Amino acid sequence: MSDKPYIRVAVGVILRPDGAVLLGSRPADKPWPHWWELPGGKIEAGESVEQALIRELKEEIAIEATTVLPWVRYIHHYPRSTVELNFCKVTDWQGDPTPLESQKLAWCPQQQPIDVAIGPILPATFPVLNWLALPSRYLISSIGDANGVEIWLQKLQQALINGVRLVQFREPSWAMQHNAESDLHNALQKTTELCHQYGAKCLINSVHPWDWVGDTDGMHLRSQDAAQLVKQHQPAPIAEHQLLGLSAHHAQDLAHAATLASDFVVIGHVLDTPSHPDEPALGWSGFAKLAAQAGRPVYAIGGQSAHTLHTAYRYGAHGIAGIRQLVENHE
Repeated sequence: MSDKPYIRVAVGVILRPDGAVLLGSRPADKPWPHWWELPGGKIEAGESVEQALIRELKEEIAIEATTVLPWVRYIHHYPRSTVELNFCKVTDWQGDPTPLESQKLAWCPQQQPIDVAIGPILPATFPVLNWLALPSRYLISSIGDANGVEIWLQKLQQALINGVRLVQFREPSWAMQHNAESDLHNALQKTTELCHQYGAKCLINSVHPWDWVGDTDGMHLRSQDAAQLVKQHQPAPIAEHQLLGLSAHHAQDLAHAATLASDFVVIGHVLDTPSHPDEPALGWSGFAKLAAQAGRPVYAIGGQSAHTLHTAYRYGAHGIAGIRQLVENHE
């Protein structure tokens, strides 16, 4: 057990419609003076995360948060304390952000590096800025075999036109077919090339040869492959600039995600789905319980579509993942 203080904090990721996020400087009379961070504060006894955040935002920057969505619960270890950071997205509020504690405020576009001229930024803020760059929809391929490639590319292009920006190449049945490797690899390369034409990223599922990851933007690990890597004390086989996703069904999978430092996890299946007829769904409450333990952005999978996206947000999801519905629907 650590003798460092454990502090619970509610943090507001305040987002304008254009995607810019609000940062504020810490007052001169508080620890880490003049360092920049996301607004928020300590959760008082008897308060929920949402109640604490609404109170803190009113006291700090004079706004009344009206839409507060749970997002990521993240533990950060400072030299003198351990802080539980409960990040919530704030997408609607009343009033104009106004500094009430002699601090400064700045809107920072997500698409551009933060201007370091504003001052030093607290370390716990940087993961948030990376998480925000993840798209809200995660499309998973379902090609079947070599005969389905052209149809898949047509559907993929339409999904990309509709705004999908993260794709997973996952073809377990095709991979088991005799002499399929060459056609599979070719389909992967075409998929990645098409994604890049629209500024999207493509990850390869770990069911496929791991040395193909160089043709993509990262890897998505099956839960069993993640467990094996952790057991062998091996890192994920990706480059520093690539993304790492991981499928999770239980708390142990989330522990593996933390060990491997995955960028996000996919939790499911959330709702009943024809692809898992004999397995009980987590339901939204089960999903929310696991999402709160993930320590990183979470996608909901299983019965997801454009119609469930905002429900997913309310239960702590960063977004949704799926196969057919994400090809056909868009926000």
